[in-house]
Amino acid sequence: MGGEGRDPWIVGTVMRWLSVIAVLVGFLVASGWLPIIPASANSAASSSTGGTSTTLVPIADATPTLAVPLTPTPHTPHIGIIAGHLGSDSGALCPDGLEEVQVNEEIARRVVGMLRQRGWDAELLQEFDPRLEGYRADALLSIHADSCTFPGKSGFKVARAESSYIPREEDRLVRCIIDRYRTATGLAFDANTITYDMTRYHAYNEIDPDTPAAIIETGFLLDDRELLVEHPEIVAKGIVDGLVCFIENQAP
Repeated sequence: MGGEGRDPWIVGTVMRWLSVIAVLVGFLVASGWLPIIPASANSAASSSTGGTSTTLVPIADATPTLAVPLTPTPHTPHIGIIAGHLGSDSGALCPDGLEEVQVNEEIARRVVGMLRQRGWDAELLQEFDPRLEGYRADALLSIHADSCTFPGKSGFKVARAESSYIPREEDRLVRCIIDRYRTATGLAFDANTITYDMTRYHAYNEIDPDTPAAIIETGFLLDDRELLVEHPEIVAKGIVDGLVCFIENQAP
């Protein structure tokens, strides 16, 4: 009788303690004081001690997900090169039949080829190319040469639009081309012969106003003929170096 009377009390006490322990364990797990070791979702790890086998039940996939940073796509410079008078007229004409357009086209094609060798997106444009309407690029340069009518005259000149939407950018483009072209060719910069045909060049009013643009007169077809006709690769290199200076933000 006595043993039977104590059994319900013992059972109740044990149950209460088990409840307390369960609550305590839940609190410790939630607060991080008692870690739970997860097992792989693909396999169960077992260990035997004294004939007893223990199995770890997977609670989650513990494999971390690594964030891979995105690599920005490098920008490919887009350059437009106008061969002065190409597709329109001869330009300046020398007494011996030399046409300015022939000189301009040869130099312009070399410039485009050199830029493409650098991996740039360069395209040759005609004087009144329909693509000029709203043309957008990192830079646009029109290549011309001066006349045969001034014996003893030598030198080159570069100009941008007299009314520019982006004067600081275009001034930097002009400075870069002047500096690099003068270094490559040895010609002097002749600011005194810049004309309205250069500062009010028609293409300035056709292209997108945010496209930096300029025009270069590479030299005079009389006194600078040897350089312009026989060494167009030097002329082209000076122009390319100027464009690289501008695009790559080098100091002129």
